[in-house]
Amino acid sequence: MLIFGHPWIQTPSFKKVFLQEEITGVSSGEIILLEPLSDSIALAQYCQMQQKSFSVTVNTITEALFANALGSRYIICQQEDAVKIQSIAQEYLFDTKVLTLIASEKEIQKMAEHGIDGVIFSEAITVD
Repeated sequence: MLIFGHPWIQTPSFKKVFLQEEITGVSSGEIILLEPLSDSIALAQYCQMQQKSFSVTVNTITEALFANALGSRYIICQQEDAVKIQSIAQEYLFDTKVLTLIASEKEIQKMAEHGIDGVIFSEAITVD
C-alpha cells in the first residue's frame, strides 16, 4: 500500500495546479494534482502530450476510466468511491493507482482491507 503525507514516510508532495503555465513550475519532487477531472481535461491532455506525470481527483467510475485513459499516475477519491473504483481498476488492469483521502492512521487498515492501492493525508497536498 502506498502512503503519502505520513511523517514516518518520505514521499513526494502533490501540488495543485490550475493553469498550464504552473505545470512547468512543478519540481521533480512533486506530483501535479489536477482537480476535479471535469474541470481540468485540457490540463490532463497537456500533461499527457508533454509526458508529465500527474494525478487527478475523480468522483465517479466514469471519471476514473477517463483519468486512466489520459495516463494519470494516481486517482484521488473519497473512501466510498475508492472501494468501487478499485474493483474496476483491478478488472481493467489500470496503470493508474487509486488513492483515497484519509484524516487519521486508523483509516489505513480499513482501506488496506478493501484493497485500495494507497492513502493520502492532506499534509501531502500543497497549493501555491
